[in-house]
Amino acid sequence: MADRRLITGFSNPTVKFLRSLRDKKHRKREGRFLAEGLRLLTDARESGRLPELLVMARGRDDHPLLAALEADVLAAGGEVIETGEDILEKITGKDNPQAVAGVFPEFDTALAGLDRAAAPLWLVAQAMRDPGNLGTMLRTCDAVGAGGLILLDDCADPFSVEAVRASMGAIFTQRLARARWDEFLPWLRAGPGQLVAASLREAVPYRGAPYAAPCFLVIGNESRGLPEDYEQACDLRVTIPMRGRADSLNAAIAGAVLAYEALAALAPESQA
Repeated sequence: MADRRLITGFSNPTVKFLRSLRDKKHRKREGRFLAEGLRLLTDARESGRLPELLVMARGRDDHPLLAALEADVLAAGGEVIETGEDILEKITGKDNPQAVAGVFPEFDTALAGLDRAAAPLWLVAQAMRDPGNLGTMLRTCDAVGAGGLILLDDCADPFSVEAVRASMGAIFTQRLARARWDEFLPWLRAGPGQLVAASLREAVPYRGAPYAAPCFLVIGNESRGLPEDYEQACDLRVTIPMRGRADSLNAAIAGAVLAYEALAALAPESQA
């Protein structure tokens, strides 16, 4: 197609730009992030978000969804590039990369952009360091129909290649906000909202707990959990029983377990 640009050299400035987006410093400077895979980019398109730049591997199989994506990118004034799989591998940092990747502008992540009444359930992650866990929590938000994910304090970058990949497209379907605790708590208390912590301190069993909408489920750091003063500020603390030798669940899995239990209490018809 005449509108595509072919790149064959690793030293091409566009290739260097794309590779730089694997680094948080460069993502922040450019306000752009990289996503890969036809399914993920199709989720973005269906959510109303198109890549500014679409990169496709030469010799890939034709697919109607890819043709539709390319047409929409070009119609919106974006750029389409073809390159070799070896260069695409360098761009994504992944062996056997998928045949397509895209560059997107980062989203507004201000708390002020959230409508707490939009959903009965929200997930909150505090100081979550693993991008895979962060992406999984976004995926959980999508699965339970949550309003979105709020990231508190020094969390992993939600726009990293790893987090975007783990989200399985939910990065494009979910509201996402970032804030410090001392910003979040006043915002929460300025309107309706129950803050629920996964905790071992004076906690009640997670099943049958008195969840109330809008419910904000907060999961702490993978190794340290929530700071004690954060837990004390919560309206409800719940615990998940451990029947074996493990003393806790993976943070993202704990969030999913609690999310489905809270959803059953807040919107039982959605569990049918």
